[in-house]
Amino acid sequence: MVVVRQAGVLLLAALITSRGLFAQDGVARDSLDQAPAVVTTTPADEVKVLLRPVEIRYVQQEDVLLPRAANIKGLYVNAWAFGSSKLWQLVRLADETEVNAFVIDVKDDTGCMLYPSSVPTAQQIGANNCVRAKDARARLDTLAAHGIYAIARIVVAKDPLLAERKPAWSVKERDTGGLWRDRINIAWVDAYNDSVWIYSAELAREAVRLGFQEVQFDYVRFPDEPRERMATAIFPAHRPGVTQRDAVRAHVALLKDRLRPLGVPVTFDIFGLTASVTTGDLGIGQVWEDFVRVADVVLPMVYPSHYYRGAFGYAWPNGQPYHIVRSALTDALHRSRPLPGSAEIRPFLQAFTLGRRLPRYTPFEIREQIRAAEDLGITSWVLWNPRSVYQRGSLRPKNGAEPPATPALSGTSGGR
Repeated sequence: MVVVRQAGVLLLAALITSRGLFAQDGVARDSLDQAPAVVTTTPADEVKVLLRPVEIRYVQQEDVLLPRAANIKGLYVNAWAFGSSKLWQLVRLADETEVNAFVIDVKDDTGCMLYPSSVPTAQQIGANNCVRAKDARARLDTLAAHGIYAIARIVVAKDPLLAERKPAWSVKERDTGGLWRDRINIAWVDAYNDSVWIYSAELAREAVRLGFQEVQFDYVRFPDEPRERMATAIFPAHRPGVTQRDAVRAHVALLKDRLRPLGVPVTFDIFGLTASVTTGDLGIGQVWEDFVRVADVVLPMVYPSHYYRGAFGYAWPNGQPYHIVRSALTDALHRSRPLPGSAEIRPFLQAFTLGRRLPRYTPFEIREQIRAAEDLGITSWVLWNPRSVYQRGSLRPKNGAEPPATPALSGTSGGR
């Protein structure tokens, strides 16, 4: 018992004074070579923001620091929220509820980095000029101390900064030869181009060295624009005979292969409809089987507000959160069942109200989605709100009691 107590004290000291069980080298590199460990004292700002003393249970119980992949209850945390005092509100929410994971933007759909990157491409294109959290390592230490699993979200194909600074990697306008842009004037990179995906892989490797425990890739696809708009787009890296599906499938495998030595889960966000459409690739290169055969986890975005009128037989999908999520995930399970070793399914659920659409998404609508997933035996999920604002009433408290299942008022937000 004395030996166990002494070991626990040593582990606690390691967690507080350096990076504890997540010790990493002090300088991020583009290779997997590790620099000698450097023990540093706890930064002053970290001491100030810790919401409670670190207790021995955080270092003794591995499942607190590393929740099993099948037991993730996550929140999406945008880069601004992670880099500001708002993070401490979210940490407190996790302390008091069932939440045990944050999905954090390392590179969002602006192309900007969360922290100063040492990846050459990020430096060349100015992605470090708009970082949101220079103290990201200290903030990750705080998440570890509170038992919060840190997932790095990296946007791949929707990167206007990369598109504008490296036009050779970008989608081109057919008539002018300049940058092609979508309906909201955003430039995209060419998803046929290997370099685009290798850049994301290098950022993922760096994020893991910094302390993230999982990497999640989003926008692993071609633009979802109307057919007439896509007819004006030229993809310079496209080779004859290679389809959009071929390109996405090959590059998803490339990401998995390049990150395999790190030993962390490699996960992908995909359209919710990918699980239900049995012919074609939705015009964006995504086919369910191509992902679940390769990924550790797939995250279908089954937001009820994003389903078309009549989906699954419902005239008003947004008003049927339980039935839409259950129907979509039933399709997903059915597609995955015949595939040995297929990826875990961890849905993104809607925690926002889309514009003025009714109903407003209150804790009741959010809990209904969670209930739909759990009724199918899916025990992991992530709530998405682009503003990273979450309602406590949508979440079970730490004691496991169920929140009241009654409609309530909620705020407005948007979705992907």
